[in-house]
Parts: sequence; C-alpha cells; structure tokens
Amino acid sequence: MDYANRKRPPKRKPTSGKRGAKAQPQRQVPWAIVILAVVLVVALVGGLRFIAGGKDAADTQLPNEVITETPSISSGPTLEPMPEKPEERWQYIEELENLEVEVDVPEREVGPPKLMQCGSFRKRSDAERLRASIALQGLESQIYPSNNNTWFRVVLGPYETKRDAEAERHILQRARIHGCQIWNWNL
Repeated sequence: MDYANRKRPPKRKPTSGKRGAKAQPQRQVPWAIVILAVVLVVALVGGLRFIAGGKDAADTQLPNEVITETPSISSGPTLEPMPEKPEERWQYIEELENLEVEVDVPEREVGPPKLMQCGSFRKRSDAERLRASIALQGLESQIYPSNNNTWFRVVLGPYETKRDAEAERHILQRARIHGCQIWNWNL
C-alpha cells in the first residue's frame, strides 16, 4: 500500500450536540478492583496491628487504683560485687611502644648524567628563538651544532638524576614548550 500518495480522509465537522450526536457510553465502576483495594487496605491495617503487638485501644485500660506497694526484698540470694578487671596476659602493647625498627636502605646508584633535548633545527635562528623562550622560564640551555653545522640542537643539562630533569621539563610544559626528551648522553 502506498502511504505517501494516499488521500487523507475528509474532516468531519463537529456536531454541537443537537442531532446526529452520538451518546457517550457511561463508564461503569470496576467493582472487582474496588473490592480488591478495600481488602488489601484491611489486610495491611491488620498486619500492622499484628506486628505492633496486637493490642487494640479497647484492650488497654488504665487501672483505677495506683499501686503503692513497694516490692519487699526477700532473703534470697545476695548479689555479689563485680570481680576486678583481670590483668592483661598480653605484653605486645608494651613491646610495640618500645620497638625500634631498623631499615637498611641501599644507596641509590647514580647513573650517567642526563641531558634534555628540546629541539633540533636546520636554521640557527630557530634554535636561538627556542633558547630565548626557555630563558624566559628561568632555565639555561645551550645550542650544540651537529653534522658539520647542518643541525642545531637545543639542550638543557646535565642533570645528576632523572627527577631533576623531569622537574624542569614540567616547567617547560607549563610554558607550552613540548617535545623535550631526556637522554643518557655525554657531550
């Protein structure tokens, strides 16, 4: 069936209720659902009373007379005083307070010095520009020519540990100078 080219059904004019108006069917109350709801509510109330102890308001009556008798102490068994707190058998608490831990920390091996290269350029002017932006961050760098003065490397260092080199690399990254690499080089 072609739904795109199908004609729309003609619109019906609304009737004002005089002639030709259809009578609205009256809704009937679903009595089964109403009875079921009443039974469920009664069951819920009964269940809650059962849980609460099953006492109704009619069952609980206030006594008319107030009992003023004091219970007499019989000559039954006498109460013994509580025994004293026993002494602790464990001594680990005192041992832990006085314990001294000795840790043997090996000396950190210092490897070869680290250098950080931040760029390699064909033109010395580009290397000088990068060196100037590094100097604005308070760090000192050098330009090393290589391959018979055809390449110019911008290098920072030497650093004793990689941690020192990483700290300065983070300073450069905050200044948006990326691409610095840390190497184990000797110049």
